Amino acid sequence: MNLQTIIVQWTFLPWHYVLGIVILAVLIKRRYLSRLRGIPGPFLGSFSNFWKIQQILNGHTEEVLLALHRKHGDFVRIADNGVSVSHPDAVRHILHARINKVCLLGYQRIGQNIPDYRFVNLMSETDPRRHIEKGKSVAAGYALSNIIRSEPYVDDIIRRLEREVTFSQSFGFVDTGVDIRNANANSRKLGLYVAVMGEFLWLPNLTIGNPLMTITGVLPGSHLFDTSVAAVNSRKKNPGARNDMMERWLNVHNSNPERMSEKDIFAAATTNVGAGAETVSASLQALVYYLLKNPLYMGWLKNEIDTAQRRGELSPEEGANSRILLQIKEAYRFHPPIAFNLPRVVPQGGLTIRGQYFHAGTILSVNPWIIHRNPEIFGSGSDSFNPERWLGMEKAKPMDFFLVHWGAGYNQCPGRNLAHFEINKVAAMLIRDYDIELVAPKKEWSFKTHFITTPCNWPRKMRRRD
Repeated sequence: MNLQTIIVQWTFLPWHYVLGIVILAVLIKRRYLSRLRGIPGPFLGSFSNFWKIQQILNGHTEEVLLALHRKHGDFVRIADNGVSVSHPDAVRHILHARINKVCLLGYQRIGQNIPDYRFVNLMSETDPRRHIEKGKSVAAGYALSNIIRSEPYVDDIIRRLEREVTFSQSFGFVDTGVDIRNANANSRKLGLYVAVMGEFLWLPNLTIGNPLMTITGVLPGSHLFDTSVAAVNSRKKNPGARNDMMERWLNVHNSNPERMSEKDIFAAATTNVGAGAETVSASLQALVYYLLKNPLYMGWLKNEIDTAQRRGELSPEEGANSRILLQIKEAYRFHPPIAFNLPRVVPQGGLTIRGQYFHAGTILSVNPWIIHRNPEIFGSGSDSFNPERWLGMEKAKPMDFFLVHWGAGYNQCPGRNLAHFEINKVAAMLIRDYDIELVAPKKEWSFKTHFITTPCNWPRKMRRRD
């Protein structure tokens, strides 16, 4: 049978037969002819992203991946061109290296552009050079020195549970006692959207990431975005307001609009409100929950705070306390707010990790949850909540490098100082002023890893302490 005869026969095949044969050929090529064919992993994940989407919808990607790594070792194939890496060297060679985040046909990770693809923020920027430039523009607002100057306002926030750090004004949730326009409830849905759309880099342009959705105001959590727009516009007309983050960003824009455009300001503001609130909530809840599950550590912390209070070393809103820091670090480690894989693209020349060579273009990713549970780094008790592991500088310093709850390298969260500052202060206030207990001590809480690991369903009682 010659080639011409084969072509003629194919021409008369039903179109769905031809499509099926083509798809089968692609799947076989991805599964059995790939350079990654020798790396173990789930069968579906070797030729399709649908395995990852399935885990996202199930809500516990971190648990499934942890089990896979403990079964197969340092490398697990999770996509036709993607590998999850758990070896400690991955933190240095993947996260701390200046290599690109995942990008396809020139698209950013537009599922993370909030509210739509016009507003490229630090989460969605894939190019290290542009990411660093954007980071320099917002750095003034997030600088620790600037945050410390805002301490009186943070104290007021703690007392009144209002948002004032970014815009010098509250959003009205506490004053009204209402989840305005379901903004908080919708943030969970938005997290699921971001997680799924991260696997289809072009699709958000046609859905929620389209500017038409922003203009019509039908976005999930759009109240927060609308409030950010109004706050930015109001802040421009109020030059006499305090020197908050918005003031720093407006100064950068006024002096160099090409470096930080109005869209960049809006992207930074909405990211601060949207992503910042959920990550802080997840970390703070983890701290309190695991202290309640471990009364020894809760008592340990209360005694130190009470002693400092009696000595006058702990002001009414002061949170800078060594024992608090140890407990917070362990909460970061044990329940990081982000438990999704952080992907990078292997650059030209390839990359070798623990003797395994990966060709240029391969997508390597690191999951904070899995790194934080690695016994090579954190000891044989890495599956247990134990703040004592951080006692002693010589012991703690090597572990600090592997705490990647806020990311690492050029892609580290720019708001990490603010987040830690808030958690530190609120934790000190809660433990000093309240006795907290679980309503159902034997019941485990629940959470879904839909981009952010924000917990729910763990009712507790609070009683004011003397």
